[in-house]
Amino acid sequence: MLGAAPIARLDVAVSQMRSAKGLLRVCLTADPDNFPACVDDADAITRSVPANAHSLRFEGLPHGQYAVAVIHDENSNAKLDTFAGIPREGFGFSRNPPIRFGAPHFAAARFAVTSDANQQQIRMHYIL
Repeated sequence: MLGAAPIARLDVAVSQMRSAKGLLRVCLTADPDNFPACVDDADAITRSVPANAHSLRFEGLPHGQYAVAVIHDENSNAKLDTFAGIPREGFGFSRNPPIRFGAPHFAAARFAVTSDANQQQIRMHYIL
């Protein structure tokens, strides 16, 4: 079809998980204002997969700029558990930016989807 937007695939692999319990909750967004939570982003793609899966695939993505946030929801309660504001469960972001105080900005996790097949390797972080 003439003028159709190019579409692509993104494979996301997750490493350095401390257990295979619970779920990986993954958010893929192109909206800087809704990263990393994706709660107000109607175009965000969110997925939950068993934590022992370690990877997932997004298909049919338009070419563009995206960021991925991952939470290791070990107790499967659909949220990132914290203690005094410090995450008790694992988290990670595309491009593996340095973790300081709070989540990184979209720009630090942003990557381009410009070819048919794209990959992101996300390293999990655990603080508590």
